[in-house]
Amino acid sequence: MPHAADLLSPWTNFYVIVGSSAGALTGLQFVVMALVSQARATGSMSEIRAFGSPTVVHFCAVLFISAAVTAPWHTLHSLALNLIVLGAAGTIYVLNALRHARRGNYHPDMGDWFWFSALPLATYLAVFLIGATLLTHPDALLFLLGGVALMLLYTGIHNAWDTVTYVTVQRQSKTEEPRS
Repeated sequence: MPHAADLLSPWTNFYVIVGSSAGALTGLQFVVMALVSQARATGSMSEIRAFGSPTVVHFCAVLFISAAVTAPWHTLHSLALNLIVLGAAGTIYVLNALRHARRGNYHPDMGDWFWFSALPLATYLAVFLIGATLLTHPDALLFLLGGVALMLLYTGIHNAWDTVTYVTVQRQSKTEEPRS
């Protein structure tokens, strides 16, 4: 089996870019939440736990993957174990967020279920499976992991944008209502 450094070093630039993006977008999500609070949008902690917090978690998961892949491992076993733990934790987290989405006042449409639940769930399950099988076909699975990291990043971007546009439209509709 090739040494871990030989397999992982070609990925350094990719994960520096992806990880930096995830870190920056995590900070921007805090700005999004500040805008949401200033807009005085109606909602509860269930909605924040279902739609706001998971976006930060997805960005942080990408940051974690980036750090794990670029860490100076001597073997792939440690990376595989980290991916298994992240995949399991992410899966449990998404299922918990799904529970909050079902409890809240906002009723998600089909697109929301896909972007906020189904896609993240599939992605974290993929991280788990990549970790569990990384030692069998590391070259191919590292490419798949790169795609999965990008999918989590894109999911977070979409969900942050969806939150901002929802709050903006909700706020505009409140200000445009005729006064009685």
